[in-house]
Amino acid sequence: MVTSSPHLNVGLPASSWDKSHSTGVTSAQSRRRSSNEDNYSLKQNLKNIKSLSSHLLKDGLSRDLLVKKIGITLGDPTGISPEILVKSLKKLPKAAYIIYGSKTVVEAAKDLTEEKVELKEILFPTEARKEGFYLINMYDKHFEPGKPSVESGKASIAYLGAATNDILKKQLDAIVTLPISKKYTMEAGFQFAGHTDYLAYKAKVFDHIMMLLCKELKVALMTTHIPLKDVPSKITFTGIRLKIKLLVKELEEKFGIKNPKIAVLGLNPHAGDGGNIGTEEVNIIQPAVDSLKEEGLNIEGVLSADTAFNRRKDFDAYLAMYHDQGLIPLKLLCFKQAVNITLGLPFIRTSPDHGTGFDIAGKGIANPSSFIEAVKLAYKLIKEDRIKNPLLS
Repeated sequence: MVTSSPHLNVGLPASSWDKSHSTGVTSAQSRRRSSNEDNYSLKQNLKNIKSLSSHLLKDGLSRDLLVKKIGITLGDPTGISPEILVKSLKKLPKAAYIIYGSKTVVEAAKDLTEEKVELKEILFPTEARKEGFYLINMYDKHFEPGKPSVESGKASIAYLGAATNDILKKQLDAIVTLPISKKYTMEAGFQFAGHTDYLAYKAKVFDHIMMLLCKELKVALMTTHIPLKDVPSKITFTGIRLKIKLLVKELEEKFGIKNPKIAVLGLNPHAGDGGNIGTEEVNIIQPAVDSLKEEGLNIEGVLSADTAFNRRKDFDAYLAMYHDQGLIPLKLLCFKQAVNITLGLPFIRTSPDHGTGFDIAGKGIANPSSFIEAVKLAYKLIKEDRIKNPLLS
């Protein structure tokens, strides 16, 4: 740690009030001098920042500040995750990738794919001081591809838990999660429907949104992994307002979309047909949409879901009422390139748009494209976050 350095003194000059009263100059002269001093100070501060960065480089400390650190959780070790991981590594943007998983499983995947990539074993993300591939070896045992179990569920939970703890301690810039099995993680004691709910719980975030996106389309979900029969009870006036406001905020802040236009879908066929095919639209969804329009948000709806996606070029994002309503059209358009992102978390989290693929695990035919896109999105969001701080860009 740099405890003292001349480069750390990047404070503003003494106030113009102090200078004018100590030298007896006029008010106009004081303002001109203050302006010149402020300009000089800005230039000097930028020089000091660059000098500090150079100083840190010489001390070997800059990597811990400047290198982008992306944690990757291995997901279920009996699925396709190990295979798509090792297939992807050489195709990723330059960063420090910290993989949370089993060395035995990763080595088996390297043998399967004949990928030549070295992973350095570490205990903590702080040891990753430069770009490259690192492994935090956990639950190190052999798992048979395509044969999930409670044990593989426990391993999945362990990988995720460790990465989550590290990102909450700000030792990672983002995490990318590979697929887990809800069945086997729950049998292993996991009390969440998936990654999204777990991460929100750990981050103490009440409101969050699961959004999937590709080049052509962004779809956020009002409800996620719950039985269809339970969906209507989860659609509330307040809930819709919160989701849409958060969606707008995140599209503006993370994706740079000013005043995004949101399409809100109905729950029932033909958006309820004026209350003749269900009343959720009339009683809940439309009033929520109208109240947000009155506040100035750029929203259209309630739209009938069967035709709404034909107008995808008219909208920046959709809010679907349930999982399959929103994700069937998205996965038809861009199944191998779509990415899942959790909006509303205090950190960046992405994942591929597919599941564990137990049926093709160990066969060497898994497609890594969606995972690569998930990593690229996380990297892009980190980079844009760091633009605000010259030391971290």
